Amino acid sequence: MTSMLSTGLRAALYLGLAATLSAFDHSHAAFDGVLKRDVRDGLVDYSALKAAPRALDDYLATLAAVPEAEFKAWSEPQRFAFLINLYNAATLRLILDHYPLKSIRSIGWLPGAAWKKEGVALFGSKVSLDHVEHGIIRKEYPDARAHFALVCAALGCPPLRSEAFVAERLDAQLTDQGRVFLGDPAKNRVEAATRTVHLSAIFKWFAGDFEASAGTVVKFATPFFPEAARAALAAGGDFKIAYTDYDWSLNEQAKR
Repeated sequence: MTSMLSTGLRAALYLGLAATLSAFDHSHAAFDGVLKRDVRDGLVDYSALKAAPRALDDYLATLAAVPEAEFKAWSEPQRFAFLINLYNAATLRLILDHYPLKSIRSIGWLPGAAWKKEGVALFGSKVSLDHVEHGIIRKEYPDARAHFALVCAALGCPPLRSEAFVAERLDAQLTDQGRVFLGDPAKNRVEAATRTVHLSAIFKWFAGDFEASAGTVVKFATPFFPEAARAALAAGGDFKIAYTDYDWSLNEQAKR
């Protein structure tokens, strides 16, 4: 009896230890390290990342190993952060697979091929970046601030953060992403003199997402603008929207 109890106890301890060791790291520390090492002011040192991709690849492997049932048991912020990080990490890996290049749009022969390539490992299958963004995130997590967080490796995108998204700070991180993006006058600005709100084409492409949240695109964007722009909009009157040119050049740090 004592031997059987001892064996059972050892088995239980082993299973408990295995579960602890295999528990998913919701701090996304591995990806956070990659971003802190190779991203500065929203721009990526792709040369350095291509020379040392192991940490990124290992991180993507940990995401791929998460069973869908386990994923569904997590909190919504945990799932949302996981998917945003997956999209951004998989995009970095895609660029490395084709680097050097000038634009993500130069990948593949057909328009949009980069986003349709089924190369993202998720729940035992290979899916595309489009599926992660449009088939999962936009469908199941209808927070339009996701458009400030998903970075498609272009200068026209919102900047890639030098840190991973985490559930505990996700709301603050998404809001900060919006403020940084709307604070870049090359992409978004308000011209009171001409009664014009200049917005990134992202607000045109995904207008329905922003309107569903705030009623209009401008109402959604307003809280994220710098104070002077918010004051101009608050003064009232009709403002027209003009969309800024979207820069598809690679979001790469200047080479030394």
